[in-house]
Amino acid sequence: MHDMVKTAQKHSPKHATLRTPSDLIDAGLANEADRSALEAVGERFTMAIPPAFQDLITHPDDPIARQVIPDARELITLPHEDTDPIGDDALSPVPGIVHRYADRALLKPLLVCPLYCRFCFRREHVGPGGGLLNDAQLETALDWVRQHSDVREIILTGGDPLMLAPRRLKHIVQSLSDIPHIETIRIHSRVPVADPARMTEELLDAMETDRAMWLVVHANHASELTPKATKAIRAVLSRAIPVLSQSVLLRGVNDTVESLEALLRAFLKARVKPYYLHHLDAAAGTGHFHVPVEEGQALLRQLRGRVTGLAWPTYVLDIPGGRGKVPIGPEYLKPDSPRTVSTPDGETCDFT
Repeated sequence: MHDMVKTAQKHSPKHATLRTPSDLIDAGLANEADRSALEAVGERFTMAIPPAFQDLITHPDDPIARQVIPDARELITLPHEDTDPIGDDALSPVPGIVHRYADRALLKPLLVCPLYCRFCFRREHVGPGGGLLNDAQLETALDWVRQHSDVREIILTGGDPLMLAPRRLKHIVQSLSDIPHIETIRIHSRVPVADPARMTEELLDAMETDRAMWLVVHANHASELTPKATKAIRAVLSRAIPVLSQSVLLRGVNDTVESLEALLRAFLKARVKPYYLHHLDAAAGTGHFHVPVEEGQALLRQLRGRVTGLAWPTYVLDIPGGRGKVPIGPEYLKPDSPRTVSTPDGETCDFT
């Protein structure tokens, strides 16, 4: 649909989340002629663009807009795409739990997000329904964790767990902290960049635990690391909670050496350690974001030696069907000559 959208003037700052085609048109991010296409996409996939992201959009096809403005191409499902591309549903023993690896499990207490990424692999599930676990469902999920002593790490995801009320989040964190075999609690969130005002002292208090707590922040473009986002991240760090990043390699967002380098440097500047760069999951209607693996490997190869190792993420593929993540970054050891390596500038040399 971006081909149909004429470049709009910078829209006025908004103080409410954009949720409808009319909201987009009024904000100058779509034309009236786009309404029917926007409505068709909206019948299947949720839209929400919070003020923090609205203020970053300079025109309707820039790297921020592409992530959040609905596109008619989302209604095109390619043969290899799936409504559950990484097999969450098949690996869910009880509502809210996904158990893919022996030593860790996902806990999804709700399926609400501050914004709805147009490339999301859970896009068929997140949205207005909320997917909020009620008290009985949450207790069932926590009981499952209590009964599985091989699980040492719980990853709070969703949706976005930092959209929970602080009281609810505190209850979950404390309940997990009371389980002897849980050593690590990890929270995956878009909130610090998408809605940094939510990172209140009360919410930070809710994250307190005597277990190892980590926050993984999702951002895909350097401009997302605004002063307000950085301030929110620093507030988390001040609680002795380390912060990692995850990003998705996306066509038209971060698929150049310059844009990817800028993103990684922005993370480091905000004191965030780059963790994962995801190959796009093959969710239905996301083909226009696809970057081939070979191209992703070439981008990382160009960055080797150009950015500090502190900025280096692991490029990963979540194997379709729930088979788990594997690193797919460029190889430097020559498979046909195990004592020959490639240098960052492309030369080869031998070692013993």
